[in-house]
Amino acid sequence: MTQPLRLNPDRLFPADADTRAVARRLYAEVKGLPIISPHGHTDPSWFAGNENFANPAELLITPDHYVFRMLHSQGMAMEDLGVPRADGGPVETDPRTIWRRFAENYHLFRGTPSRMWHDWVYAEAFGIDVRLSAETADHYYDVIDAALKTDAFKPRALFDRFNIEVLTTTESPLDTLEHHKVIKASGWKGRVLTAYRPDPVLDPDYEGFRDNLKVLAEQTGRDTQSWEGYLRALRDRRAFFIEMGATSTDHGHPTAFTADLSKGEAEALFKRVSTAPASAADAELFRGQMLTEMAAMSVEDGLVMQLHPGSFRNHSATVFNRFGRDKGCDIPTQTDYVRALKPLLDRFGSDTRLTLILFTLDETSYSRELAPLAGHYPALKLGPSWWFHDSPEGMRRFREQVTETAGFYNTVGFNDDTRAFLSIPARHDVARRMDCGYLAKLVVEHRMEEDEAHELAHALTYGLVKAAYKL
Repeated sequence: MTQPLRLNPDRLFPADADTRAVARRLYAEVKGLPIISPHGHTDPSWFAGNENFANPAELLITPDHYVFRMLHSQGMAMEDLGVPRADGGPVETDPRTIWRRFAENYHLFRGTPSRMWHDWVYAEAFGIDVRLSAETADHYYDVIDAALKTDAFKPRALFDRFNIEVLTTTESPLDTLEHHKVIKASGWKGRVLTAYRPDPVLDPDYEGFRDNLKVLAEQTGRDTQSWEGYLRALRDRRAFFIEMGATSTDHGHPTAFTADLSKGEAEALFKRVSTAPASAADAELFRGQMLTEMAAMSVEDGLVMQLHPGSFRNHSATVFNRFGRDKGCDIPTQTDYVRALKPLLDRFGSDTRLTLILFTLDETSYSRELAPLAGHYPALKLGPSWWFHDSPEGMRRFREQVTETAGFYNTVGFNDDTRAFLSIPARHDVARRMDCGYLAKLVVEHRMEEDEAHELAHALTYGLVKAAYKL
C-alpha cells in the first residue's frame, strides 16, 4: 500500500508550543534568503555545458556516497548500483534497475539526514506526493526522468530556481579550470567559483605525488625539484585560481598538525619527500610545514584557508582497490588542535589578514579545543558541523558546545559540502530550521531578546558566510 509523502511545515522545530512559535517567526524571515554555498564538490561541467542530467539514477544514486555506503553496509554490491570500478569491470548500467534497487531499500535511510534530503527533493523539486518504496519505484522514476528532460531541470535553471547566489566547487591545483573558463565566457550571471585544493601536491602520501610535482613544473615553468621553485609554483597556481574567481583554499589533511621549520630544515625535508617514498614521519612533518606555508601565502594573497582534518580516508582497502578514493568508507578519527596548530598560530594566530576556518569530525573537541581557540585567536573561525555531523542532532550539538565560548560571530554560517546538486536547498533548509529552533530556545529562556534573534538568524543564514569567505 502506498503512503503519502508530506513535508510538515513545522519539521525540525521545537516541540514546545511557545518555542515553536518563536522559531516559526524567525524562520519566516530567513527561509527565502539566497543560498551561499561556499564549499562543495559539485561538478563545474554541469554549469559549463548546461546539458540535461541523464537519468534519476545517475543524478541521485550512483555518485552519492551517502547512499551507497548505507546500502553497502547492508551487503549490497556497489556494482549493482552502477558505481564504476577502478579496473573498468562490469557494473549495472540500466538506470531503472538501479533505481528499483534503491527504492526497495529506502527504508534503510529512516532517521538519517539522507532521508530528509531525498524527501525534500522528491516533494519540492519534483512534486511527488507518495512515499518512495518498491511499489512506487517506477512512478518515481518516470516522473523524475520526464522532468530531467525539460529545460526547467537543466543545471543553470535549477541554480536560479534554488535561489543560489554563489556556489563554489573544489579543484586540484593541477586543474586547468576549463569548465570555469567556459562559465565565465558564457555571459550567464550565475556565480560558480572554484576553490584551491592543493592536497595532490602537498601530501607525500597522495597517489602520484612526485608525478604531480612534474605536472606542476610543466604548468608553471618552475623548478619544482627545488624548495624555492616549488613554493613559487604554488604561488603561481594560487594566482591563477584567484584570477578565475577563487576566494578560498581547502586542505583535507589527516590531522591538524602544523610545523614551522627553518629554511634549511624545510629544504632538506622537501628533498627527501620529493625524490623517494616518504616515511610516515616525514609525510606528516611535510604536511604540517605546508599548512604553515599556505597560511603565509594566504596572508600575502588574501585567500581564506579551510582545514578539514580528522578523516581516515579510504579505510576499506577492498573498496579503495576496487572502486578508488571517495567511495563512502572514510571514517572519523580523534583529532588534536591545541598542540597541533600551535606552530602556525604562533606565527599567524593574531594576524587579522588571515582567516583559517576549522572543521572537525571529532565532536569531543568542540568545547574542549575548538571553541576556546576560536574564542581567542583573531585568525580562527569555526566551520559548521561537517559530514557525519551534518544532521539536526549534529547541528544542535555544535551550537550547544561552541556558543558559550566562541559565540556566534566566530562561526561562519552554513556550508553544504555536497556532491549532490539537488540536495543543496534541502541541506540549507535544515540548517536554517535548526538555527531558528536554537535561537528560539534562547528567546523563551530569556537569554536573548527576539529582535536580537532575528538579527542572528539573518547572520547565520547569510551575513556571516559572505563575510568569512569574502563573497
